[in-house]
Amino acid sequence: MLFHDQLPYRVSKLLFFAGTTWMNFFLYLFLITLASSLIVFINRFVPLFSQSALLHYTKENTLGLGLSVAFVVMLLMGGYFNYLWKKQVVIPIELAKSIRTDSIHGDSLKVLAMSDLHLGYATGASELEEWVRQINNEQPDVVIIAGDIVDISTKPLMHDSLYQLFKKIEAPLGIYTCLGNHEYYAGVDKCTDFFKKAGIHLLRDSVALVDSTFYIVGRDDKTNSGRKPMRQLMEEIDHSKPIILLDHQPYDLQESVDNKIDLQFSGHTHNGQIWPFSLITKAIYENSHGFIKKGETNIYVSSGIGIWGGKFRIGTQSEFVVFNIKSSPEKVRGGAQEK
Repeated sequence: MLFHDQLPYRVSKLLFFAGTTWMNFFLYLFLITLASSLIVFINRFVPLFSQSALLHYTKENTLGLGLSVAFVVMLLMGGYFNYLWKKQVVIPIELAKSIRTDSIHGDSLKVLAMSDLHLGYATGASELEEWVRQINNEQPDVVIIAGDIVDISTKPLMHDSLYQLFKKIEAPLGIYTCLGNHEYYAGVDKCTDFFKKAGIHLLRDSVALVDSTFYIVGRDDKTNSGRKPMRQLMEEIDHSKPIILLDHQPYDLQESVDNKIDLQFSGHTHNGQIWPFSLITKAIYENSHGFIKKGETNIYVSSGIGIWGGKFRIGTQSEFVVFNIKSSPEKVRGGAQEK
């Protein structure tokens, strides 16, 4: 939205809601009109409906328009409630590495992962407070966020003191994030200042050794064409320890396999967010949503917990992911023998 930060805060929120809702409304109205016109055209050559029925439906466009508007309104209402429901996705992972930490007893690690919060004029304190409650209910050891925490500006985040809500997250090993493309839109320096206030560790082409036990590698976003090659980030890493990679945009997945990443977590795609864009993301990305195993690397691309461009999920889901990572005694022993 143009000039959003120059307008009064409440005006910006109202215009953002109105603009994104109308955008989605007219998208589906256009698709229905296009489909109707296509049916009328095909019916000239292949009779599917009687001409009288089509004339009745399209007469002065009143009946057709009324039915179309009613359908789109109902579709968007369903999409809104579908967006509000956050699905918990649980992924068990076994590694041939020890993950016993100094702070967490046992040979398991509970990682809560999310992406694409898009906090801003559309998504604010009330929703973030609910997400924090859901996170704390899971009792994670560590929280990782694969970018796009901020939508288009840090102004609404600072206005509503959202950094205070992040401080309520209960994760003994901390909260880690990487940059997404929207942090570049909002201004990297401003976003970095917000992360510091919120107690979020930003990994920008950098590596954190957490609790002397496992690594979290955070790549700069692909928006920065000068970001470091992954092989450079891996130079000082002890590969006997588990390695988790945060990379906002899920391109070049083979690169993670080549660098022996144990778990890559990405976002960005939203899985298209609404149909038919989900078909487009499936065509663009090797993995546009969900879990795959490529070689020995576990890869999950999240559809995101938040939203961009209107609070609607049609044919997709809002989600957070829980990785239950465990050491496999057989794999660990096997790995030791191979050495």
